[in-house]
Amino acid sequence: MSEFGGLRAPDRRIMVVTGHYGSGKTEFCVSLALRLARLGYGPYKRLALIDLDIANPYFRSRERKALLEQAGVSVYGNAYEHEITAELPALGANIRAPLEDRDCRVIIDVGGNDTGALVLNQFGKYLGEQDALFLIVVNANRPETRDVEGAMEHLRAIEIKTGRRIDGIIDNCHLLRETDAACIRRGRALGEALCRETGLFIWCDCYPEGLVPLNEIEDVCEHPMPLGLYMRPSWIDK
Repeated sequence: MSEFGGLRAPDRRIMVVTGHYGSGKTEFCVSLALRLARLGYGPYKRLALIDLDIANPYFRSRERKALLEQAGVSVYGNAYEHEITAELPALGANIRAPLEDRDCRVIIDVGGNDTGALVLNQFGKYLGEQDALFLIVVNANRPETRDVEGAMEHLRAIEIKTGRRIDGIIDNCHLLRETDAACIRRGRALGEALCRETGLFIWCDCYPEGLVPLNEIEDVCEHPMPLGLYMRPSWIDK
């Protein structure tokens, strides 16, 4: 695991990342792709990010296509070369290319709630338990997932719609630029409680790099994952 700088090594070629609106799912996907691009693809020759978020017109990973491709990450999603319209839910026919490429590690950013996750069903033949790791981002500061009951309801809804069991949890308790160590510890506590109820495991604990020093949380974070603020437009902070 050291080759990934303390982050848990992805043990399957395809990583499917789900999560509620506002959970930080897309920020995680972009940050993970850039991190793997720096640290290595493991046994694979290529790295791709597939944006399957057709439910939410805002904060989509393909909006950072130029940054990702400059780092060596291929980006798939929109059927159009440019984002000519935010609300047109059209996926490119070439999405299957990285899924079929056994030499390509793939991160899939799945849109929003259980309804957004329905799009996964058309790619089911690529997402068997031997090939794909299904992860769910949980943010204890989101109203829908602020407690075990709400998080479990969201998790089970995705499992029902996709017919696929969630494998692990990404703990990403944040308050954007107001995130502090106490916030991350609160998220970790929820993640541990959710694991006790479901038998799942925490795949990683996210923290905003540059805002929260790692030494303030490393005692509760076995596999810390630093996040950038790539998906946060500067006008939000004005």
